[in-house]
Amino acid sequence: MFHTFYKLYHSLFSKIRLLDGLPALCMRLIVAPVMIIAGYNKLNIANDDIGFPSNLLADQNVVAWFGNDQWGLGLPFPDLLAFLAGWSEFLGGWLLLVGLFTRLVSIPLLFTMFVAATTVHWHNGWFSVAPSNPQTSAAKVFDWLGVPSAQDSLQNSDQVAERLDKIKSLVETHGYPEYLYEKGSVVILNNGIEFAAIYFVMLLSLLFTSGGRFVSIDYWIKTYIDNKKFEN
Repeated sequence: MFHTFYKLYHSLFSKIRLLDGLPALCMRLIVAPVMIIAGYNKLNIANDDIGFPSNLLADQNVVAWFGNDQWGLGLPFPDLLAFLAGWSEFLGGWLLLVGLFTRLVSIPLLFTMFVAATTVHWHNGWFSVAPSNPQTSAAKVFDWLGVPSAQDSLQNSDQVAERLDKIKSLVETHGYPEYLYEKGSVVILNNGIEFAAIYFVMLLSLLFTSGGRFVSIDYWIKTYIDNKKFEN
């Protein structure tokens, strides 16, 4: 019985392997625009009258943030690091988008996500947006597993809920609730490592899988080279 089920299972998933490039394409379409706009803002690229970039260096406000140890990251060589981070994200994002040199460009982008997670977001914990309901918080699973910090996160959710209730009460009394809530409900930004970690995992997957079968320039270049080898 198990043998028959396994053969059916294996046969089914062997047939859909033709579409195994789709996950890589989806990850590229999610990560690439994030990287492009992050690099664009670090470089503050301005176009001149004929449409070419007139500023190829990192924005000075970004450089100051990279180097200042009081209100910034306190990193050495801030000019160089801001320049490298900006162009890695901007150019790397475009290469990811079309699936060219996917594995190569994933390496510096992995590094930038690691630095972002450990220097900018780490002290804020996991969540990017603070959960306001401990019953629906992912931390509850870790609380079931006995992880001590999970209980702190659940208690924080209760405190977040209290603050959101006060914000909404003030808006209802003194604000314009229809206008303010028209585009969505108010949240408390926690600014944790969640998004940086998710992008890191996506890039790590692309490092090992490349851009995906049929849906990346990398695949077609490899196919062309393999065919040339076969002909020779």
